[in-house]
Amino acid sequence: MIRPNELGSLPAELRIATDGDMRDLGRRLAALLRAGDLVILAGPLGAGKTTLVQGIGAGLGVRGPVTSPTFVIARVHPAVAGSGPLGPALVHADAYRLGSIGEVDDLDLDTDAASAVTVVEWGTGLAEVLAADRLEITIEPDRDGDARTVRINGHGGRWHGALTGAADRL
Repeated sequence: MIRPNELGSLPAELRIATDGDMRDLGRRLAALLRAGDLVILAGPLGAGKTTLVQGIGAGLGVRGPVTSPTFVIARVHPAVAGSGPLGPALVHADAYRLGSIGEVDDLDLDTDAASAVTVVEWGTGLAEVLAADRLEITIEPDRDGDARTVRINGHGGRWHGALTGAADRL
């Protein structure tokens, strides 16, 4: 469970016990995300990267289902019209099968960047070139169970102090 003050500032580290808690973290992060934001996810297979993105998608109110884009490389989930203003779309990419920054560039993820939140799984060392301002999230499963340790680190002016005082929303 996420406790107050765990995400009061960046970098942050927290323990997530269940898939439901991981989705909940994603929904809470979505409340802080806006069009143009880049999120890079790292962690081993089965760590919960796609589960976190499912929560982000739910929090953004995008059309789903949000599933792993491993074989299609990237999916765009448009915002769903509802009672409020239309939020940003979600671009969900998986760089697992990509071997170079050039291959990431070939995806043209920056084409939708201004109007979408872009989340790249397995993007460490490849996707940083997409934006100087970004969130990097590492998920590490604990050796003794289903719990995971999540580390969130912000880079650039957009995230400098962005989560300070946000614990009440997370």
